[in-house]
Amino acid sequence: RFAVSVGYWKDPYIEHFVRQAKERKAPEINRGKSAWYYARVHGVSYLLKAFLKKTECNCQIVNLGAGMDTLFWRLKDENLLPVKYFEVDFPMIVARKIHNIKSKPPLSKPIIETHSRDSLLIDSHSLDSTRYSIVGADLRCSSDLEEKLKKHKLDLHLPTLLVAECVLVYMTPQQSANLLKWAARTFPAAMFINYEQVNMSDRFGQIMIENLQRRQCNLAGVEVCRSLESQRERLLLSGWESAHAIDMMQVYSFLPQADIRRIEDLEFLDEKELFEQLMQHYCICWASKDSTNL
Repeated sequence: RFAVSVGYWKDPYIEHFVRQAKERKAPEINRGKSAWYYARVHGVSYLLKAFLKKTECNCQIVNLGAGMDTLFWRLKDENLLPVKYFEVDFPMIVARKIHNIKSKPPLSKPIIETHSRDSLLIDSHSLDSTRYSIVGADLRCSSDLEEKLKKHKLDLHLPTLLVAECVLVYMTPQQSANLLKWAARTFPAAMFINYEQVNMSDRFGQIMIENLQRRQCNLAGVEVCRSLESQRERLLLSGWESAHAIDMMQVYSFLPQADIRRIEDLEFLDEKELFEQLMQHYCICWASKDSTNL
């Protein structure tokens, strides 16, 4: 929310989900947190839009652990909506999001505009419309997840993009492997985008883990985040045909340099070395399974 308010990228919907902090708390690790978020948003968006372009939007997106994400509304504004967009999160999170959508016309109006049936199906823990669904489910139970998605008209034959941003790391390696295997097994043509930590066995990674543990935040799946190779390997071992992984410093170097110069002028970044270390400890991984030769 802070990064958007300063002008790193445009997101007119985030203000409806997240209150602006009265004062900005200095980030623990460095002052480059907004630029770090910028790289994440643009890196994931680049892959996502490549998939939409390749499928000509004749596809579906499943956003796993979506939280207060605003991607559905941003894609609608860009005329890039897939056939159906699904979000999954814990029922408690879903209930909060649905409450915000129902009470704020800038959020509910785009859903109504893309809805072709008489009435929206909506209760405290799920929302189902023609183009957008929110499902309350536990990602650690893939059979329950599949059943709920199918009730909201998930099409197993449609090219499917699954996105998980800082989600798998909160599951045990076995639980995340089960989810990845389910996705690889279920969809004949699919892509999986995963954004999370990497290189966590070095000193900087250990300090990150200790800082999070002090806040009672346990990274149950951190052992899979040893290296880019371990990230690739988990995808291949789960049944995906091809897999790639790059750290966020690489992502940052691939982004349009004119825009990088623009955002670097927004805030003074006095600790470039710390910023680079943070970026080297997060990665974007993507895997595909392509029976239709997309």
